Amino acid sequence: MNNWVGTVVRFVVSALVLMLVGFILPGIRVAGFTGALIAAVVIAILGWLAEAVLGKRISPHGRGIVGFIVAAIVIYLAQFIVPAYLSVNILGALLAALVIGVIDAFVPTELR
Repeated sequence: MNNWVGTVVRFVVSALVLMLVGFILPGIRVAGFTGALIAAVVIAILGWLAEAVLGKRISPHGRGIVGFIVAAIVIYLAQFIVPAYLSVNILGALLAALVIGVIDAFVPTELR
C-alpha cells in the first residue's frame, strides 16, 4: 500500500510540474490538472519504454546530454498520444526537459 501512495504522489507532483512548465514556458500548453495528470502518465510510460530500449544510462539519474535529448523527445512525442491535453513544439519540449530536469534534481518526479 505504501508503494502505491508513493506512486500517486509522484504522479501528482509530475502533473503539477508539467502545469508549471506549461504556464511559464513558451511552446508548451497543458489542458488543466486532469490533462497534466494524463500527460504525466503518458510521459512516464514513454520514458520507461525509452529506458527499456536504450538502457538505464538515459535515465534521469545518469541524464547527461543524451538523457536530456531523450526527455525532450519523449515530451514532444507525448502530444501525439494525448493531443487534447498536451501541445508542444520542439523549443517547448527542449525548454520543458531542461526545467523538468532542474526541478527533478530537487523534487524527484516520474517525468522523463
